[in-house]
Amino acid sequence: MFNHSAILSDMPPRWLNGEEQQAWRAFLTFVARLDDHLDRQLQRDSGMPHAYYQVLAMLSEAPERTLRMSDLARITLSSPSRLSHAVARLEENGWVRRERHPTDRRGALAVLTDRGFEALRRAAPGHVAAVREVMFDRLTPEQVRRLRSLFSTLTEETAPTPGPGPAAPAGRAGHAELTT
Repeated sequence: MFNHSAILSDMPPRWLNGEEQQAWRAFLTFVARLDDHLDRQLQRDSGMPHAYYQVLAMLSEAPERTLRMSDLARITLSSPSRLSHAVARLEENGWVRRERHPTDRRGALAVLTDRGFEALRRAAPGHVAAVREVMFDRLTPEQVRRLRSLFSTLTEETAPTPGPGPAAPAGRAGHAELTT
């Protein structure tokens, strides 16, 4: 875990060395370019930003294509207000609907509609091609394995606290084949 107390103490900062600084900047550049590339591709080909694609993709993988709004925010790394805005836009398109949670008056559910699943199905091939073009086609299988290992290590340290379990019982099979 992060040592936040070291940040607040009188200890001198552990500055990045030259190699670390180059790695950090290369990472930031890649992430910014990747996000921009994916967002432009999805806007151009499917009329949706990458953030909306992520919402649809996560719902498609959930049991009954349904998640609590709070879980969906956590999974997509969105604030509740940002997610609420995105879901409102997706509702306008008929791609998602909100429902009251059957046992929790305060809880709301986001449900991927058939129309939303179809929009995701149409968007997925172009999205996957863009991900491959920018990332995986440039790497060897060994580099992909190392990258997965590195990111697994890094995300273990920065993972948010797990929230409650699934919002609805399993029923409809997940649709991971459409997502990246």
